[in-house]
Amino acid sequence: MTDRWRLLSSAPLDGATNMALDEALAESAGAGESLPTLRFYQWAPPCLSLGRNQPLSEVDLAACQRLGYDIVRRPTGGRSILHTDELTYSVTGPASEPRLTGGVLDAYLRLAEALELGLERMGLAVKKAPGDTRTGADVSAACFEVPSAYEITVNGRKLIGSAQSRRQGWVLQHGSLPLTGDITRVVDGLAVASADEREALRLTLGQRATTVEAELGKPIDIHAAMVALAGAFAEHLHLSFEPGELSAREQQRVERLLSERYRHPAWTGKN
Repeated sequence: MTDRWRLLSSAPLDGATNMALDEALAESAGAGESLPTLRFYQWAPPCLSLGRNQPLSEVDLAACQRLGYDIVRRPTGGRSILHTDELTYSVTGPASEPRLTGGVLDAYLRLAEALELGLERMGLAVKKAPGDTRTGADVSAACFEVPSAYEITVNGRKLIGSAQSRRQGWVLQHGSLPLTGDITRVVDGLAVASADEREALRLTLGQRATTVEAELGKPIDIHAAMVALAGAFAEHLHLSFEPGELSAREQQRVERLLSERYRHPAWTGKN
């Protein structure tokens, strides 16, 4: 059975607006006011995002300001990600949507298989991390240090980091696909005990994570990446996409979420 979803592609936005948009889309779909949505987006300026429960104390605020990095707290879990030179995807829908039903790992697996197919179409030899993989307590503040369950790897290195939230009848999953650049730049925005620890983390991250360009040996056009991923979602998940825009109610909800949460110091500053 083929079901209709909405396809959105946003212009580059700041971190708070991107996170408010993802949550507003999830709430709208959960309330039955909109179709489930696959959204592709970018970030401007570069943004260091924290997981929902990650302490802000793990971020070097002065360094981020000096480097021009925005800071935002995600509605989903996980660790720090520096969003720059990447393509980000989000999937939002009601918890009853067949591709999103079950538990976190059930939906993770379905979406990971679609992502895997899209990356293969870009020419990448990808694999999913095992379903029993978990991030341990000894992992650093950097999200891309190790893959979690069903996240995508290439040649043993993490390529896509994803996180999911399931609340009040809706599901949100979003993830980061680094296209180019230095994957270790996130380390410059993290609070670490010493210069030696920073360099050790940079070395570890460089060994365990990668970008599309590094694996292909050539850059990939961001539009080509979106086409490959959208086509894979449509084929693997039996979807028909309708290009769409935000509704007026969704835009109003974005504004409320910005003022009440994603630009509010009490949300970002949790420790």
